[in-house]
Amino acid sequence: MGKQMTEMLKGTLEGIVLAILAVQPAYGYEITARLRDQGFSDIVEGTVYALLIRIEKRGLVDVEKVPSEKGPPRKVYSLNASGGEYLEEFWGTWGFLAERIDKLQHHIENTQEKGE
Repeated sequence: MGKQMTEMLKGTLEGIVLAILAVQPAYGYEITARLRDQGFSDIVEGTVYALLIRIEKRGLVDVEKVPSEKGPPRKVYSLNASGGEYLEEFWGTWGFLAERIDKLQHHIENTQEKGE
């Protein structure tokens, strides 16, 4: 993954993880696996765990300790009401930015085609 992609993901990964949790509660490894299933193959577990600590501290998720067959209990994260509000705002912001970037890209391409 290139440096530019890494930097862009830093700003959006929180919303992406919350979107995953909106579908179904999960523990850290499951979240990483779901990210990889969605094409985010270069994301490492350490990045996800650090993000989970941050969103837990910010009160965006609820955490339940669930017994594990192997080792200590797992922390299962689920989206709570605050996280849902944050996610809704994330999607609104994402839509706004995606629309503006798309318009800008088309404007630049059209300008270049015309030789302006």
